[in-house]
Amino acid sequence: MPKGHNGKILRVNLSNGRIAKEEYDETFYRTYYGGRGFNAYFLFKEVPVGADPMGPENRLVFSLGPLTGAPISGSGRSSVGAKSPLTGGYGEAEAGGFFGAELKHAGFDAIVVEGKAAKPVYLWVHDGEAEVRDASKLWGMNTLESQEAIRSELGDGRIRTAQIGPGGENLVRFACVINDLKHAAGRCGMGAVMGSKNLKAVAARGRGGPEWADPELIRKHAKWIADNFMQVSGGMHNLGTSGGLIDLSKNGGLPTRNFQTGVFEHAEAITGQTMADTILVGRENCYACVIRCKRAVKVDELGVIPEYGGPEYETMAALGSDCGVGDLKAIAKGNQLCNAYSLDTIATGNVIAFAMECYERGLLTREDTGGIDLRFGNAEAMLAVLEKIARREGIGGLLAEGVARAAKKIGKGAEELAMHVKGQEFPMHEPRIKQGLGVGYSLSPTGADHCHNIHDTTMRPGPGMDRIRAMGLNIPPLAFNDIGPDKMSYYTHAVNWSSFGNCIGMCLFLPWGFDRTVELVRGATGWNATLFELMKVGERMNSLLRAYNVREGITAKDDTLPKRMFQQIGDPLPTTAPLKEKEWQAAKQFYYAVMGWSSDGVPTRAKLQELGVGWAADAIGV
Repeated sequence: MPKGHNGKILRVNLSNGRIAKEEYDETFYRTYYGGRGFNAYFLFKEVPVGADPMGPENRLVFSLGPLTGAPISGSGRSSVGAKSPLTGGYGEAEAGGFFGAELKHAGFDAIVVEGKAAKPVYLWVHDGEAEVRDASKLWGMNTLESQEAIRSELGDGRIRTAQIGPGGENLVRFACVINDLKHAAGRCGMGAVMGSKNLKAVAARGRGGPEWADPELIRKHAKWIADNFMQVSGGMHNLGTSGGLIDLSKNGGLPTRNFQTGVFEHAEAITGQTMADTILVGRENCYACVIRCKRAVKVDELGVIPEYGGPEYETMAALGSDCGVGDLKAIAKGNQLCNAYSLDTIATGNVIAFAMECYERGLLTREDTGGIDLRFGNAEAMLAVLEKIARREGIGGLLAEGVARAAKKIGKGAEELAMHVKGQEFPMHEPRIKQGLGVGYSLSPTGADHCHNIHDTTMRPGPGMDRIRAMGLNIPPLAFNDIGPDKMSYYTHAVNWSSFGNCIGMCLFLPWGFDRTVELVRGATGWNATLFELMKVGERMNSLLRAYNVREGITAKDDTLPKRMFQQIGDPLPTTAPLKEKEWQAAKQFYYAVMGWSSDGVPTRAKLQELGVGWAADAIGV
């Protein structure tokens, strides 16, 4: 059994109720590591070409990394993967909290769910055992209600859950999976896949767990972060991810009114500092983490309770500035509703902002909205439409399809107002101020994504450049709007590293750096891991995901950006500028070439073979 893992993967067939425990050799574990790697392997190997993402042939994979559940800050991450209902290609989302660690301690490294239950069920995983239980009474409940019901039924208040609410049950294409009520595996519509299988929840409880190869080495790093977290992550502790919101607005990079501008006149009202001064009632943590970056808020007059946590940056911008809403309490309410209904806050805010622009341009009427005055800045309208999306009522049924499909159905030029790539809605980062990130949106295997991407701000003079040089890149600081070969060289290395990060089960906000991460992998697994190996794991995943998407008909023609990104942002500042089509196309071709892909963005057989996944070449006919 490999250290840092349990050596067991749970397979659950919901169609016939069969449950099996599978074992894989150490070569499998070291090739795919966990998380994204396990997702990619099982989806590629087992989901038929062209399968309906919300059909029984799709797989839903809950996967952990070698460091998930280790006694160290940042180790609470888990991943969930499936063919995406939004993009029709590879889908994946990560979440923090406690569920992943609990599943690890319950004795499994992953759960592969196949088929579809005849009626609502939940999966109960505990101390090396698993059973499928009836969830008929839970169907229709919000996530707090169902978690309490599961804990009551099983008689254990320490059970951790990964579950869906009405949004997932109603197959909202951007429904997410909610861990522990407040940690969202938000992107790609994984909650819709869960709902399509009639799977309400996975409940986990464990009192065991894997053996760590070098517990003392892990303890050493745990002590370092405990002693130094205020120096290295104090901003995250104090203000969470929304600490930089006001600076983004000042520099023109805060998505506002459906990305029409990057400056929000009410930015001060929705900053992390304003939240800390008004509605914040607590700072919370994920498993074993000393940073405590999670927010807990309370708004009595709107029924906002701390059990659902509080909004992070992406939510503040998506439900706030992007919708023109400067009401922090309303944003907190929207965040709670998304967590209760299992909706991705990024996509929810994006699709409502899109609808608001359509409404203001006359593409949607008050009759279409069911009487809702869907203007930018109307907080009540934002919340009302959110409720309708979760239940697929009226205008909500259209918007629940996601911004790309909704725009196509509306027509009349609405597609130019839809901020997405490959069908997945934009995160809250402006490509016309961070242009390397914009190229990353177009290249991402999951559609627009800001996590397995670069943020051009890291290439300013200072400590960030030391990290870049440690990748072997002896390049100078670069402007935000530079997307030339040096920027794309950095992008290639950085996304390989972040792709590995999605395999390992560690939070991307922790300041571990390269050397400490290598040591932590060694401490968990006992492998003689090197930075070179970890980077190759990330490269392997990026090429494997590309091959999967090619198999599903997603190629270079889909590496696009909305026309708006090539137009001047409203209220232009010296820091903002539209992308240039010729430079953007050249940047993508450079990336294809560096990755060992064809000019059409298809991985070559030689590259896939060199990465140890030559079997994928046969699947795509190269």
